[in-house]
Amino acid sequence: MPIKSNPLLVTQRLMLRHFIENDLEALFKLLRDEGVNTFLPWYPVKNMEEAETFLKERFLDEYAKGHSFRYAICLKENNQAIGYVWLSNDEAHDFGYALMKEHWHKGFALEASQAVLEEIKNAGYTFITSTHDIHNPNSGKVMKKLGMEYKYSFVEQWQPKNIPVTFRMYQLNFDAQDLTYWGYWNKYDQHFIEEI
Repeated sequence: MPIKSNPLLVTQRLMLRHFIENDLEALFKLLRDEGVNTFLPWYPVKNMEEAETFLKERFLDEYAKGHSFRYAICLKENNQAIGYVWLSNDEAHDFGYALMKEHWHKGFALEASQAVLEEIKNAGYTFITSTHDIHNPNSGKVMKKLGMEYKYSFVEQWQPKNIPVTFRMYQLNFDAQDLTYWGYWNKYDQHFIEEI
């Protein structure tokens, strides 16, 4: 049975809540930005209809299934969505985030992630993973600040963009065990451990 999370988390500067249909315009702004989407596993959306499909399939439908660790990152002052943070529903427990470009380098991704990770830990998860393209080291810096530990790297023929990408995989264990999730290592032929 899916684990329910708190639908509203509040931090010093942010509110983290479930997406609603009224967030469509903000989500469209985020998803159409080529700079934001360079390191995300989809192409920028072309129109509002594609953004609406994204909102429905990746957020609203997931909430209906009980998968609720998917939040809109909103400024506390106006409740406007400026990004998202989420946890995948697969065995990797992949954790990810994205922010509108004008809100980069302000610590919002870290602030939002810390709140959601605490919620995930309290829900009983034993670990999460997170990956970043080696050409996006800033994302790796956030992962390190969250207490995540680099485990290994792998090369994936990334879809739908169909380009080879080297990813670094980080992991955060919530229990005392020093376990590593080897799913990506076993799935991809090219894998290695870097000195970073």
